[in-house]
Amino acid sequence: MYLTSLPDHTDPLFDEVAYFKKFSQQNIIVNAVNTESFCDDHVGCLSIKTVMEGEEFYDVDQRKLILRPGQFLVLNNEQRYGCRIDPGTKVKCLSIFFQRDFAASVLHDAQHNEYNLLDDRGVGSTVPEFFQTLNEVTPALQQHFSTLINELEQFGYDENRVNESMVFLLRQLISSHRSELTRTQQVTAVKAGTRHEIYRRLCMAKDLLHSSYNEQLDLMTISSQAFLSVPQLVRQFKSAFDCTPHQYLIRIRLDHAARLLQQTDIPVQDITWKCGFENLSAFSRAFKSAYGLQPTAYRKQRA
Repeated sequence: MYLTSLPDHTDPLFDEVAYFKKFSQQNIIVNAVNTESFCDDHVGCLSIKTVMEGEEFYDVDQRKLILRPGQFLVLNNEQRYGCRIDPGTKVKCLSIFFQRDFAASVLHDAQHNEYNLLDDRGVGSTVPEFFQTLNEVTPALQQHFSTLINELEQFGYDENRVNESMVFLLRQLISSHRSELTRTQQVTAVKAGTRHEIYRRLCMAKDLLHSSYNEQLDLMTISSQAFLSVPQLVRQFKSAFDCTPHQYLIRIRLDHAARLLQQTDIPVQDITWKCGFENLSAFSRAFKSAYGLQPTAYRKQRA
């Protein structure tokens, strides 16, 4: 099923049970432009979310995540969450929902070699499970998104064609997840289960940095949100992501600043506080160190 709008949950005629029942019966793609939307509490199937413009807000396991362009979020099967788009803001969002048996069959295929699949054509019963964290949309994943949307816009909705594209999309997500599992090996701990749990908490810290980069975050706040001590946070974050939390935060701020300098006419002074820097001097020094140019010169060069 292909949807190009989000439902109005405040409409007295909206049948929430009937609407969400569809998600257990088939794969669904939502490609919509909205200026306001919310769903306070929902238990969903495996899905991937991204936005091409604007911001979408999610509540997942009492964590507040802000999804912005260039990022994606995977929510696991039967995960309870809420989401919203603030009034008056234009958001282009893409959500892809994988029906349970379909997702299980793709995982089964990804876990077995071709020889074994000849004798075992079962769909499998295990649904893929991912780290529910903000991730960067890689060129490979962006290609899958683009192919899927282009086919829908060119040929209209065809269930077989869409499902074929979604097989490759989900396999790409599984491949990315395997790479992330490899990263957990960089966490310093003896037991695999401990490494996995520490990495999950590090992802909570990373998500806080992405979602609240424009706020004044200190190590105590970050560590408490991730349920880690400050020393453990700093040590393990550097092991997993090759930089400290503060260094990671500065990278995020500078990346957003560079995007604003290229794509908008917002004054440099305003970009300074929008991106969480304390003053223009600190922003200019950090920006020149990263990009080799002062912010104003960078904007002129990219104009």
